Amino acid sequence: MSLATAPEHVVASLVRRPEVMVHGVRGAADLGELPGLADVLVVGPGLGQGSWGQGVLQAALDAERPLVIDADGLNLLATRFAKTQRAGWILTPHPGEAARLLGCSVAEVEADRPAAALALRERWNAVVVLKGAGTLVAGPSGLVVCPFGNPGMASGGMGDALSGMLGALLAQGLPLETAAWLGVLVHALAADLAARDAGERGLLAGDLASYARMLVNPTIGGDDAAATR
Repeated sequence: MSLATAPEHVVASLVRRPEVMVHGVRGAADLGELPGLADVLVVGPGLGQGSWGQGVLQAALDAERPLVIDADGLNLLATRFAKTQRAGWILTPHPGEAARLLGCSVAEVEADRPAAALALRERWNAVVVLKGAGTLVAGPSGLVVCPFGNPGMASGGMGDALSGMLGALLAQGLPLETAAWLGVLVHALAADLAARDAGERGLLAGDLASYARMLVNPTIGGDDAAATR
């Protein structure tokens, strides 16, 4: 996995995750061949809405690669790239981001979440993951609701973890809609397992990794999975 980030964030990224190949990028021009070399692109977490983020998002939109957009990538899509037409992408808005993408209020989104998810799918020609209690996936097959998850997931970075899982599944060759279904399911079930073991209070996005690994590697037993935490 490669991470393109501002140069001043490279050291912190390597200290936290030394296994990630980090590239210091001062602007879109510094990306060079990176977007074209990737199998999948995930854009949005930590992006910001300034010129740096706009340039990076534009490069990702132009690349002919499967794409996951979250966080500020969605905010920029609503404000700066509203006329974008593309195929082969997954959008992962929470209700606030969904409202901006649809040009309506959050109350309207929450009043009819299925209608909002389907409207986003039609408006952006994308597979849409509308996050929240009862996360919805809207794709070519219709609408699917996730029955798992818990209130402890309402913490910073939880959506970023989902974006990463979606990108990883796409990189393994899964179709967009299938990756969205499976990613949402694994994300929610991992959070439920983490809450079962240590409670919902204080649940962090980073707590999900070992449980997600256990879920997608079903031959690993509980004791073995615990040893990886």
